[in-house]
Parts: sequence; C-alpha cells; structure tokens
Amino acid sequence: MRTIFFASLLVLFSATQAQKKKLVAPSNEPLKTESMKMLDGGYEQYKQVAMQIWNHAELGYKEVKSTALLQETLKKEGFAVEAGVADIPTAFVATYGSGQPVVGILAEFDALPGLAQQAVPEKKTIEGKAGGHACGHHLFGAASVAAGISIKKLIEEKKLKGTIKVFGCPAEEGGSGKVYMVRAGLFNDVDVAIHWHPSADNGVTMTSALANSSAKFRFYGTSAHAAAAPERGRSSLDAVESMNYMVNLMREHIPQETRIHYVITNGGKAPNVVPDFAEVYYYVRHPKRDQVKQIFERVTNAAKAAAMGTETRMDYEIIGGTHDLLLNRTLGEAMQKNLEKVGGVKYSEEEKLFAQKIQSTFTYKAPAISQADSIAPLKIESDAGGGSTDVGDVSYAVPTVGLRAASWVPGTAAHSWQAVACGGTEIGAKGMMVAAKTMALTAIDLFTDPALIQKSKDEFLKTKGDYKYEALLGTRKPALNYRD
Repeated sequence: MRTIFFASLLVLFSATQAQKKKLVAPSNEPLKTESMKMLDGGYEQYKQVAMQIWNHAELGYKEVKSTALLQETLKKEGFAVEAGVADIPTAFVATYGSGQPVVGILAEFDALPGLAQQAVPEKKTIEGKAGGHACGHHLFGAASVAAGISIKKLIEEKKLKGTIKVFGCPAEEGGSGKVYMVRAGLFNDVDVAIHWHPSADNGVTMTSALANSSAKFRFYGTSAHAAAAPERGRSSLDAVESMNYMVNLMREHIPQETRIHYVITNGGKAPNVVPDFAEVYYYVRHPKRDQVKQIFERVTNAAKAAAMGTETRMDYEIIGGTHDLLLNRTLGEAMQKNLEKVGGVKYSEEEKLFAQKIQSTFTYKAPAISQADSIAPLKIESDAGGGSTDVGDVSYAVPTVGLRAASWVPGTAAHSWQAVACGGTEIGAKGMMVAAKTMALTAIDLFTDPALIQKSKDEFLKTKGDYKYEALLGTRKPALNYRD
C-alpha cells in the first residue's frame, strides 16, 4: 500500500511540476538584450534623423520634410507606409508584420512657432526660422521610429509574432492631429498604444492631462478714419477687447482648476484706421471634458455679447479639442520595470558644463544635474497635469502607456529656448535613446505575454466605463491652416 501511495504522490507531483512549466512563459530577456544592442548600433543614424528634424523645425500640419524623412526611414526597413491618412497630408501609418497582437507606437514631429534657438547654453536665436523644437518632438518622432524598427527586426527574424505600427502624428501643439486619426478609426485594430515625451527627468507618465477646447473668434466691423470720422466706424478690436475683459472677469466664477489663455492674432493694421477685422485665439482647459464643454460655451457667450455691444459681427472656428488622459496601471508597471532596466542619461564632463551653463540662466532653483541619471518611482497622480495632449483621445480608443525621458537638462521648462538648445545636442539624443529602448522593451513584453494585454484591456474598459467617445472638436475637418 505504501508503495502504491508514494507512487501516486510521485505521479501527482510530476504532473503538477509539468503543469507549472506550461504556465511559466519563457524569458524574453534575450530578446530585450538583442533589441537594446540593435538600438545602440543605430544610435548615430537615429540621432541624425532627429537633428535633421530639429533643423527643419516645421509647424503643425506643415511638417512636409519631417514626415517625409520618417516615412523614408521606415520604408527602407520594409514597413508598408500609408501616407495622408485622416485627411491630413503629413499624417501616416507604417505597418510591419501580420496578425495579433497589434502594438502601436506614436510618433510626433511638429515644432512650436518662434523659439528658433541655436544649440548653445545661452539665448541665441536663429534668424529666418518660423519655429523651434521647444517641446522636443524631433526626438519624439525619431525615438518612436527607432523603437518600431527594432521590433520589426525581431518579427522579421521570427522571434516575435504579430504586427507593429508606427503612427506619424502631426500637429500635437494645438492642432489635435491624433483626434482626427482616432476619429478616422485608425486605432480600431490596435491592442495597445505606446508613446513618450521629452522631459527634464525620467519616469513613467501616470498623471492625466487637461481636456482642452480651442477656437479662433473673429469679429467684423466697419472701418473709418479714426480721427476724422470715428462715429462711422465700428471697431472689431473693441469687440475683441470687450470679449477678453468679460472672460477675465469670468475667471472668478469658474472652477479653480480651469485654465484659459488667449492671444490677439489680428488687432488691425494702423492706429488711425478703425479696424474692420480682428481675431483672438482662445484655449479652455479643465481636468474634466464635460467642464471644458460648459466653460467653452460661456466663453462663446462672452464673444456674442461683445459683438452685440460693439455693433460688430462675430463667428468662430473650432481649432482643436482633446480629451483628458486615461491612465493604465497595468501597462505603467510593466513600463516602469523596463525603464529601470534601461536606466537614465549619463553626462560626459563636457555635457555637465553645458548643463551648468543652462541652469545658470534659470530664474529658479534647479535640481541636481544627476537627476538625468535617475528614474522616478512609479506614482499615480489623482490630479491632471498642467498641459493637454491629443494622446488623451488615443487613450479613450485603446489602452495607452507613456514615459518621460531626460532629453533636457534637469530643471528645464518645456516650451523654452533652453529646451530647444538641449534638444539640438547629444544630451537630447541620449534621452531619445532611453525612450526608444524603454518603448521597445515594453513592446516585447506585449508581444510575448498575451495576459498582459488582456489585463490592460480589462482595466481600460473599467476605467472608461460606459462613456461613448465623441471628439471635442466635433465633425470639422482637420484645421490644416491653424498656424497661418
């Protein structure tokens, strides 16, 4: 009996061990090591791509040279590239592989108006340039393409199965390019979307973003000689100023998390002519999309009242609209492990001197330069961050995760000349590769672990709830001339 009993136990133990072996997925560490080596080997190529885009510094929806360079880089690697998607000439989707899973990587490449700066640690503008990469999207696009290519090579070598897609996303800076791409259904077959953003530190982005609606309000009056016949004129500039005054009074009576900004884009041509046309460009932001809708309607009412009071006519054009950012802890935890594996940015002695000079231009206390080489712990913030992004709309379509990489000297503010300067140096390129590697390693996890994708989808559906996505910019076509 004892012999039979122990034999039965042995059989049961062997079966249990065999079952455990079936449940344990094979290690993907060799693939990750190979991917990082591939990216290191392509460092000079990807840096050159990024710096060419830095030099182009093209504004939203005008990124003709920048998108062409990224598309050509992907085509040379065997990607099938569909250009001009979502009615946007500079948008594209590059695809390699077939079947599931489908992993998407977002790539941006637009610059900001003004802020044309040399890659030196003192303020030196570049004459004749329309913009500068003060948000580092030249690095963004190049890193995303690099990550996509590294995954493509593993699929090509039959070490991974599935489809990798690189989404060329124009006009993030106020143009809401990704919103049109989401609206066009380009993410319908994607399982997970990965992104990143240049920053002054390294960390996984687990802070939401502000929902945003933007519009240009245009007023039409009657011109007249401002001295000889002012009574015959009806000033469109008076209307703009009246609107701005009412909106500024309104700030006392809206939720304190709200942000409203404006610039007068056209205020007339000469002081002695009553302006018959004027235009003001507004942003309305709030952590909750429903609040944005309500506050934007109040801003519009102020415009209507301004037109009535000044006896002018008003119309407005919705320019952009983005959702808040849905966070996904499942994906964030996976990306955090990969970011810690990759590590931060190590400065040479020369780069440390550059960093010190950059920090000397700050009007505030800067963090230690060593912050560039550290990784922030994973922390989910309940409040939205200070900015808006059209990645928010992607996050309502598909589980999404992103990171920040130290492409700028610690303490550097986005949308500054210091950010442009850093982005044109080796410091920016090193941060770019931290991002490329982290995205590639996270993609490998997704390709090799179906349970990770399913868990992220379950969390996504729970977080999204019963909300039915609707673009905040409505049904308008892409605002291709919004920078004009």
